[in-house]
Amino acid sequence: MINNSFANAISAYRNAADGKTDTVADRVNNGTAVDPGQSFSDMVRDAAIDARDTMMNGETMTQKAIVGKAELHEVVTAVSAAEVTLRTVVSVRDKALQAYQEILRMPI
Repeated sequence: MINNSFANAISAYRNAADGKTDTVADRVNNGTAVDPGQSFSDMVRDAAIDARDTMMNGETMTQKAIVGKAELHEVVTAVSAAEVTLRTVVSVRDKALQAYQEILRMPI
């Protein structure tokens, strides 16, 4: 997964350097097409579901490690992905609260 993301990043930089930038409807880093008609709430819901699934996978792998049914590298990868996801969610929450506070401070 990490190597695939790295290869996709390199490909994106190469395409941008060649002037071949993708549009929203084109395929993005994981190979799925973006639906340009998708609403913001659907996008947020999908991101929240992905974050939940990543966190649950980290928890599951940790439980498997406790009983000796998981390889160490699988556990480390799952827990690292969960940690990155948690940091991302907290960062998005902080930015949303900051934006809300800015809106409250705007004069009417």
